[in-house]
Amino acid sequence: MNRFFKIFTNGLIKENPLLVLMIGLCSSLAVTTSVVNGIGMGLSMTFVLLMSEVVISIFRKLIPESIRIPVFIIVIAAFTTVIDYMLKAYFPDLSKAMGVFIPLIVVNCIIMGRVESFASKQPLGNVIFDALGMGLGYTWVLTGISLVRELLGNGTILGIQIFPDSYTPILFFILPPGGFFIFALFISFNLFLKSKNKEART
Repeated sequence: MNRFFKIFTNGLIKENPLLVLMIGLCSSLAVTTSVVNGIGMGLSMTFVLLMSEVVISIFRKLIPESIRIPVFIIVIAAFTTVIDYMLKAYFPDLSKAMGVFIPLIVVNCIIMGRVESFASKQPLGNVIFDALGMGLGYTWVLTGISLVRELLGNGTILGIQIFPDSYTPILFFILPPGGFFIFALFISFNLFLKSKNKEART
């Protein structure tokens, strides 16, 4: 159990795909203009990552080394199509808001990196906790960024008015530069916590 917990928390904090590995950034900065979009994108990516890692881990000994990358892409594309159709069927407004970024999950560096470096070499139990840790690590950062951007850029959270009517929304935060700025603050805060933790250990 301790091994599984370590693998799970690795993706949440130590090797967080956005704050530490800094991969899969394009979609994360593009869709975080609202909390709904951030949560939707994070959970969609988590679903595709989890299912892809599970399938590839189960069949890893049967996949020929020479064609492993095309096989990985086919598996990832299949689950990306599943989540894309599910969103269109049950959450059409969310699907429309995220647009092309849901189909683009198939080329997300986080998923391809994890299936290549982890799922293709590890047993099923390990990859389940790895996928959940990486997926939820991606999701909480997206949700945090979108929370700040929506609050300051629109004065709302989940579409509910938080600030009084006298508040003038700061449009900067819902524009791309605002996304980069908030993301930079998250990275800086993460580095600050790491340095404090290192000092406490020495």
